[in-house]
This record gives sequence, structure tokens and C-alpha cells, in this order.
Amino acid sequence: MKILLACNAGMSTSLLVQKMRKEAAARNLNVEIDARPLNKALEVIDEFDILLLGPQISYAKKDAQAAAGDKPVLVISMADYGRMNAKKIIDDAVEALA
Repeated sequence: MKILLACNAGMSTSLLVQKMRKEAAARNLNVEIDARPLNKALEVIDEFDILLLGPQISYAKKDAQAAAGDKPVLVISMADYGRMNAKKIIDDAVEALA
């Protein structure tokens, strides 16, 4: 499974990616997780299975879904993003891909 996170600038999202990678490793999940600014994410979405949007760019979901085609596009909840709740965010991604 390949998860792509999209954000505005990337500082907090890069911290979240690190936490998500640790959580995935602790669960022995075969997951690749990357983060990009939204414009770059839309250029490489074909290489990933799911796109997660940071809550600060939830306004872009419609355009992101158009670029992603049949792939799921989820907006990370403000609470999970703010708490860096890697476990819940991974759970949401796995459920969306099931």
C-alpha cells in the first residue's frame, strides 16, 4: 500500500509522515508513506493507492478527487492531524482501501 499525504508547506505533515511510518513498522504493515505539497502530489498521484489531504487544504478535495480518478481521497480530520494520531490516520487509510 502506498499512501500520499498532501499539504500546503509540509512542516507538520513531514512530522506526521514520520509518526505514520513508525506506526506502520510497529504493525508490520507493508506501507510506503510520502508527503508532498498539493500541486506536486497531484502530479504523482498515479504512483500511489490513496491520497490523504491535510485539513488545511480540505477545500481542494474535489480537484484532488478528479486528479486521483478511482483512488480514494480522504481529508484528515483536524483533531487527528493536530494530535498527530498516526494510528487513526493509518486505520482510516486501510479501511478506505479495503
